[in-house]
Amino acid sequence: MAKSKAAVVTAVAVAVVVWSLSAIVVESGIGVNWGTISLHKLSPSTVVDLLRGNRIHKVKIFDADPEVLGALMGTGFEVMIGIPNEMLAALSSSTDASDLWVRHNVSTYMVKGGVNIRYVAVGNEPFLSSYSGQFQSYVIPALMNLQQSLAKANLAGFTKLVVPCNADAYEASLPSQGAFRPELAQIMTQLVSFLNSNGSPFVVNIYPFLSLYGNSDFPQDYAFFEGTNHAVTDGANVYYNAFDGNYDTLVAALNKMGYGQMPIVIGEVGWPTDGAVSANLTAARAFTQGLIYHVLSNKGTPLRPGNPPMDIYLFSLLDEGAKSILPGNFERHWGIFSFDGQAKYPLNLGLGNGLLKNAKDVQYLPSRWCVAKSSNDLSGVVNHIRIACSAADCTTLNYGGSCNGIGTKGNISYAFNSYYQLQKQDSQSCDFDGLGMITSLDPSVGDCRFLVGITGSNSSSSTLCRRWFIAWLLILLGVWIFVM
Repeated sequence: MAKSKAAVVTAVAVAVVVWSLSAIVVESGIGVNWGTISLHKLSPSTVVDLLRGNRIHKVKIFDADPEVLGALMGTGFEVMIGIPNEMLAALSSSTDASDLWVRHNVSTYMVKGGVNIRYVAVGNEPFLSSYSGQFQSYVIPALMNLQQSLAKANLAGFTKLVVPCNADAYEASLPSQGAFRPELAQIMTQLVSFLNSNGSPFVVNIYPFLSLYGNSDFPQDYAFFEGTNHAVTDGANVYYNAFDGNYDTLVAALNKMGYGQMPIVIGEVGWPTDGAVSANLTAARAFTQGLIYHVLSNKGTPLRPGNPPMDIYLFSLLDEGAKSILPGNFERHWGIFSFDGQAKYPLNLGLGNGLLKNAKDVQYLPSRWCVAKSSNDLSGVVNHIRIACSAADCTTLNYGGSCNGIGTKGNISYAFNSYYQLQKQDSQSCDFDGLGMITSLDPSVGDCRFLVGITGSNSSSSTLCRRWFIAWLLILLGVWIFVM
């Protein structure tokens, strides 16, 4: 009887330990993409505090910005740093180039009390069909060189190389028929073999929003996780949401190559809150909360039951008002937080911290706005709006945007204010040939928010510094290669 009781106690203890470990794995499975292409940029230390406050310990960044990496020192966060596609050619040319890059951007930070660089993303969606193969030939050579460089630095056993792929790398009419695009078959075979040999996951970016945005026939309810009248039947499997269908298309493609058990990380997934008809706070909350609960339920997908993605990185942490809007006006509105670190909607990340917590101690400019004067003839204002919106972000004014319905004078005032805040409320920046005036009355209307800037550096200088850093590094790499 004593033996039996001891066995039960032992079994319970083991079960508790296993449950605890599994809980830890689940809790650490949600990360965020931290993009920095902003017009009003929070200081990296404020962003790190925001991450801490929300128990977010997995972070993906798109370059190796020294300012950002400096703020991540000593946090213990699991970090994925990125190499821009434009640098792949240089890094594929020789191990001298990759040695230099690893030394500057990985070894420097992988010290005691440094940055926990778990992954290096080699390029960002380099196989995207719209690139027409521009970066394709550089990926595998760059991977090989960087792997050698990590090995020389005694980091290859810990820091893993990955290649974030867009979901357009594979295709099928049904998930079970998934296969990589024919022109990518050879390079994908090489890539997946490399990832498998080095213990790296396959990283993919999945965006049901873009499927809905780009296809008027796409059933809207299939993009979410709340049930659908448009389920997809694939043999014995039934798909009730686009995310699972897309994910299993990749699983099927990997199966065909003999790597059906390869771990998969979702490098980017999210829903924008503005800039398009289907981009709004309600839809973003429904999608993101539904996704988190779905993944953390551990149900997996029909082709991988009980085996959800290894990690998911929400896209994104903050809005980025200086991003290109070539894909659409929504590009500047992916954040679960606005540019100033304020939560846009109630969201539980499943990390044991309840709903999102706002950034603390954000230093705002005074509560002043620039608006159009009522008494003036505004007929000559078009050129002023064009200039203001070429520098500031006015995407919410366009069709589908949260400020689209505020009227002509409201549109003018919004453009004026956006420029005024970007210029740190310089009084001259609200002149507009006498058409603008400064007010202390908040002109925001409903969901249309007239922003007040923050005192931190704006991204024009930060982005410029980063571009200079990359340019310097490329020049240095080129000189190094030439000398060698």
